[in-house]
Amino acid sequence: MQYVAGRAGAILRIDLQAVRDNYRLLSKMLGTAKCGAAVKADAYGLGVVEISRVLFEEGCRHFFVAHLEEAIVLRPHLSLDAAIYVMHGSPVGYEAEFLEHRCIPVLNSAQQISAWRELAASRQQQLPAIVQLDTGMSRMGLSTQEVNDWVANPELSSGIDIQFLMSHLSCAEDQSHPMNRSQLHTFQALRSRLPTCGASFANSSGIFLGTDFHFDLARPGAALYGVAPVAGQPNPLKAVAHLQGRIIQTRDIPADTGVGYGLTWRSQKPSRIATVAVGYADGWMRSLSNRGVAEIAGKTVPMVGNVSMDTITLDVSQIDAAHLQPGALVDLISATNTVDQVAAKANTIGYEILTSLGLRYQREYSDSSTTISHQTNA
Repeated sequence: MQYVAGRAGAILRIDLQAVRDNYRLLSKMLGTAKCGAAVKADAYGLGVVEISRVLFEEGCRHFFVAHLEEAIVLRPHLSLDAAIYVMHGSPVGYEAEFLEHRCIPVLNSAQQISAWRELAASRQQQLPAIVQLDTGMSRMGLSTQEVNDWVANPELSSGIDIQFLMSHLSCAEDQSHPMNRSQLHTFQALRSRLPTCGASFANSSGIFLGTDFHFDLARPGAALYGVAPVAGQPNPLKAVAHLQGRIIQTRDIPADTGVGYGLTWRSQKPSRIATVAVGYADGWMRSLSNRGVAEIAGKTVPMVGNVSMDTITLDVSQIDAAHLQPGALVDLISATNTVDQVAAKANTIGYEILTSLGLRYQREYSDSSTTISHQTNA
């Protein structure tokens, strides 16, 4: 199925120059530390091939995905001097595919280390990897007991070329949270007992915690795509995503008329309602029902009624009819209604808004204010 200009119900514009500028800002903040990039989940929903290409042009050589399948998709689009790391490690029994597709696992458990060590022995070569340490998030990585076992038995990592030890911050967006320093101290203590190699600790928000957290390699993700890295502070990053939906039709309704499934909104006076071709099937969350807003001709209009699978409805009573013709575009994510503001109204985070963006948009990429491509995800 193809979604092309004029036929698609909405347009998702992705500003690649903003991605470049965000990467440059983060790289400058990191000083001598390298700036990698988390491009998992299709680069947070914005297109992993296009995003990774411009990041590579900006000097990024460390790319992080979650699944092996994501690495296999990305590998043909990056030269071999770019490392692609798979943060979940290998699915059981698929270790050899990492060699076939020139990608590198993040080893998160003693079992994953053992399987990688056995593959190295069978190939009679040193195999690269990152080893993750759990410093308090209790999600992935070697536990303290597993680190103790490794220290007592150094041969457990025989045949493994450990490029980095890494861990992941759980509360970095809250700069005052005591867990940040606690995790840092734990990471430093564990590293001191393990083989000497590089270290990777900071995610997007972690970069803003200061140089103590930077180590050798940072792994920003959301910040590259314009999501605010520090709660309650101005966002220094540029917006990357701009979402516009098309008006299907407008109708005038009398007072005390219900709108949408469940009739959860009723007009208090005669009103004009515009129906827009974006719904929860496109990642426009149902939690935005009666809470979200859109922008038309520079004016904010409320979303009324429940979000449907394919449509939303807006109260456009204050908008001139010239801006409400079928096919006209309304702004849903913009520089003045940012992904973080949309997320707040949906009671979620900007990460979820971006990664939920659906497959039915006409996708338009621009670089240095010049439109360079249209992509359809189908």
